[in-house]
Amino acid sequence: METERTLLIVKPDAVARNAVGQILARLEDEGFLLRELRMERLPKERARAFYEVHRERPFYDELVAFMTSGPVVPMVLEGPDAVAHLRRFIGETDSTRAAAGTIRADFGTDVQCNAVHASDSPENAVREIGFFF
Repeated sequence: METERTLLIVKPDAVARNAVGQILARLEDEGFLLRELRMERLPKERARAFYEVHRERPFYDELVAFMTSGPVVPMVLEGPDAVAHLRRFIGETDSTRAAAGTIRADFGTDVQCNAVHASDSPENAVREIGFFF
Protein backbone atom coordinates (compact mmCIF):
# COMPACT_ATOMS: atom_id res chain seq x y z
CA MET A 1 0.00 0.00 0.00
CA GLU A 2 1.15 3.46 -0.88
CA THR A 3 1.73 6.03 1.86
CA GLU A 4 -0.64 8.96 1.42
CA ARG A 5 -1.52 12.17 3.14
CA THR A 6 -5.09 13.22 3.82
CA LEU A 7 -6.92 16.03 5.55
CA LEU A 8 -9.15 15.72 8.58
CA ILE A 9 -11.00 18.64 10.16
CA VAL A 10 -12.40 18.40 13.67
CA LYS A 11 -15.63 20.36 13.26
CA PRO A 12 -17.05 23.02 15.63
CA ASP A 13 -19.40 20.57 17.38
CA ALA A 14 -16.56 18.28 18.47
CA VAL A 15 -14.27 21.21 19.36
CA ALA A 16 -17.05 22.66 21.56
CA ARG A 17 -17.36 19.31 23.37
CA ASN A 18 -13.59 19.24 24.06
CA ALA A 19 -13.21 16.08 21.98
CA VAL A 20 -10.14 17.13 19.96
CA GLY A 21 -7.66 15.28 22.20
CA GLN A 22 -9.73 12.10 22.26
CA ILE A 23 -10.13 12.13 18.47
CA LEU A 24 -6.42 12.78 17.96
CA ALA A 25 -5.47 9.96 20.33
CA ARG A 26 -7.72 7.53 18.47
CA LEU A 27 -6.23 8.58 15.13
CA GLU A 28 -2.71 8.01 16.44
CA ASP A 29 -3.71 4.68 18.03
CA GLU A 30 -5.05 3.65 14.61
CA GLY A 31 -1.59 4.26 13.15
CA PHE A 32 -2.05 7.62 11.46
CA LEU A 33 0.95 9.95 11.65
CA LEU A 34 0.16 13.57 12.45
CA ARG A 35 2.08 15.84 10.08
CA GLU A 36 0.43 19.25 10.57
CA LEU A 37 -2.26 20.66 12.85
CA ARG A 38 -3.71 23.98 13.94
CA MET A 39 -6.86 25.54 15.32
CA GLU A 40 -8.60 28.35 13.48
CA ARG A 41 -11.94 30.07 13.13
CA LEU A 42 -13.01 30.01 9.49
CA PRO A 43 -14.30 33.30 8.11
CA LYS A 44 -17.51 32.89 6.09
CA GLU A 45 -15.84 33.51 2.72
CA ARG A 46 -13.13 30.94 3.42
CA ALA A 47 -15.74 28.33 4.42
CA ARG A 48 -17.70 29.15 1.25
CA ALA A 49 -14.57 28.59 -0.83
CA PHE A 50 -13.74 25.29 0.88
CA TYR A 51 -17.25 23.90 0.37
CA GLU A 52 -17.66 25.40 -3.14
CA VAL A 53 -18.31 21.91 -4.52
CA HIS A 54 -21.63 21.91 -2.57
CA ARG A 55 -22.68 25.44 -3.61
CA GLU A 56 -25.76 24.26 -5.54
CA ARG A 57 -26.96 21.90 -2.83
CA PRO A 58 -29.79 22.94 -0.48
CA PHE A 59 -27.65 22.45 2.64
CA TYR A 60 -24.77 24.71 1.48
CA ASP A 61 -25.67 27.87 3.46
CA GLU A 62 -26.41 25.84 6.59
CA LEU A 63 -23.09 24.00 6.23
CA VAL A 64 -21.17 27.28 5.88
CA ALA A 65 -22.96 28.72 8.93
CA PHE A 66 -22.13 25.60 10.95
CA MET A 67 -18.47 25.52 9.92
CA THR A 68 -18.07 29.19 10.90
CA SER A 69 -19.91 28.82 14.22
CA GLY A 70 -16.76 28.02 16.20
CA PRO A 71 -13.16 26.96 15.89
CA VAL A 72 -12.12 24.02 13.72
CA VAL A 73 -8.96 21.92 13.88
CA PRO A 74 -7.63 20.96 10.46
CA MET A 75 -4.81 18.42 10.36
CA VAL A 76 -2.74 16.47 7.87
CA LEU A 77 -2.55 12.75 8.54
CA GLU A 78 -0.26 10.26 6.83
CA GLY A 79 -0.26 6.52 6.45
CA PRO A 80 -0.73 3.62 4.05
CA ASP A 81 -3.86 4.15 1.93
CA ALA A 82 -4.65 7.07 4.28
CA VAL A 83 -7.66 8.47 2.41
CA ALA A 84 -9.67 5.24 2.28
CA HIS A 85 -8.44 4.07 5.69
CA LEU A 86 -9.51 7.32 7.34
CA ARG A 87 -12.91 7.30 5.64
CA ARG A 88 -13.57 3.80 7.01
CA PHE A 89 -12.27 4.76 10.44
CA ILE A 90 -14.47 7.85 10.85
CA GLY A 91 -17.68 6.15 9.71
CA GLU A 92 -20.67 7.22 7.62
CA THR A 93 -21.46 10.91 7.15
CA ASP A 94 -24.73 10.54 9.08
CA SER A 95 -23.56 9.87 12.63
CA THR A 96 -26.82 8.10 13.47
CA ARG A 97 -25.95 5.49 10.82
CA ALA A 98 -22.20 5.22 11.48
CA ALA A 99 -20.89 1.91 12.77
CA ALA A 100 -20.27 1.60 16.50
CA GLY A 101 -16.73 2.53 17.46
CA THR A 102 -16.20 4.97 14.60
CA ILE A 103 -15.36 8.63 15.24
CA ARG A 104 -18.70 9.85 13.90
CA ALA A 105 -20.72 7.30 15.87
CA ASP A 106 -18.92 8.17 19.09
CA PHE A 107 -18.59 11.96 18.72
CA GLY A 108 -21.24 13.05 16.20
CA THR A 109 -24.96 13.53 16.64
CA ASP A 110 -26.38 13.74 13.10
CA VAL A 111 -25.51 14.31 9.44
CA GLN A 112 -24.15 17.84 9.97
CA CYS A 113 -22.83 17.68 13.53
CA ASN A 114 -20.77 14.62 12.69
CA ALA A 115 -17.55 15.66 14.46
CA VAL A 116 -15.15 15.50 11.51
CA HIS A 117 -14.62 16.14 7.83
CA ALA A 118 -12.22 13.92 5.86
CA SER A 119 -11.02 14.08 2.28
CA ASP A 120 -12.95 11.69 0.04
CA SER A 121 -10.31 11.03 -2.61
CA PRO A 122 -6.54 11.33 -3.04
CA GLU A 123 -7.12 14.23 -5.46
CA ASN A 124 -9.34 16.09 -3.00
CA ALA A 125 -6.83 15.39 -0.22
CA VAL A 126 -4.16 17.25 -2.18
CA ARG A 127 -6.53 20.17 -2.84
CA GLU A 128 -7.82 20.32 0.73
CA ILE A 129 -4.37 20.08 2.33
CA GLY A 130 -3.25 22.93 0.08
CA PHE A 131 -6.27 24.96 1.14
CA PHE A 132 -5.33 24.79 4.83
CA PHE A 133 -1.57 24.28 4.75
